[in-house]
Amino acid sequence: MCLSRLRIRSLTRNDDAALDAVFAGMGEQSRFLRFHSPAPRLSRGMRHALLDLDGRDRAALVAELPSRDGWAAIGIARLVHTGDRQAELAVAVVDRWQRHGVGRRLLEALGDLAVELGYVEIYGDVLAENEVMVRLLQRVFPGALPRWDDGVVRVPLPDRDPRESAHRALVGP
Repeated sequence: MCLSRLRIRSLTRNDDAALDAVFAGMGEQSRFLRFHSPAPRLSRGMRHALLDLDGRDRAALVAELPSRDGWAAIGIARLVHTGDRQAELAVAVVDRWQRHGVGRRLLEALGDLAVELGYVEIYGDVLAENEVMVRLLQRVFPGALPRWDDGVVRVPLPDRDPRESAHRALVGP
């Protein structure tokens, strides 16, 4: 599977189809690991929260590949402002594209976006059994140190040099 034509762009409030495609492409275990609870469907409230984006306090990126019908969404990454220059991140990748580099590319772009938005700390709360995500966060953000707290791993991510990440956040075909 080739990611050479993968594009990452900002997710907008009107990207219902992208959100639906990523959610539909995730199996039960992937949904559990992402949402920390069973999520058999997107409720109206969950859909509203995931698409309530302002580009600053709540920002998201979508990874897409070309398809016969245009662009197919295969992953979404979000940043949510949680405190003074601090944001929480979350990533979801459809099952078919997991372990192919989509999550890594989304995390790199999300880290760049966090720098552009002025965040000095971003972190991810990951279920302890999601070792793949903990390792991925540590690969993308060397120096990230996991801390376990009541079954959830909190992975604060080290600062990123804005000069290193400039012009890398969004890529296109």
